[in-house]
Amino acid sequence: MIPTEMAVLLSVVLFVLGTLGVLFKRNAILVFMSVELMLNATNLALVAFAQQWGEETGHLFVFFIITVAAAEVAVGLALIVAIFRTKKSINIDELHQLEG
Repeated sequence: MIPTEMAVLLSVVLFVLGTLGVLFKRNAILVFMSVELMLNATNLALVAFAQQWGEETGHLFVFFIITVAAAEVAVGLALIVAIFRTKKSINIDELHQLEG
């Protein structure tokens, strides 16, 4: 069994990588992938703590986060496809130029 400290350390590393991806990437697809990485890091921490304390509520929260992440991917990908069809680019710096 993996120690809780190691799982939380991995979770922190993944969350920081996701945060850096959101802050520094200019491609909308990579930003969404970074947000998903952050959500998965949160899931890993919740499962590790639930296992340590013997609680099932951590696993319940993970299912809610997975549901929200799936909805976010569906809506976000639809928006990205719609923007790409009009602008022929998904660069975040160019999104403020959308005027109709």
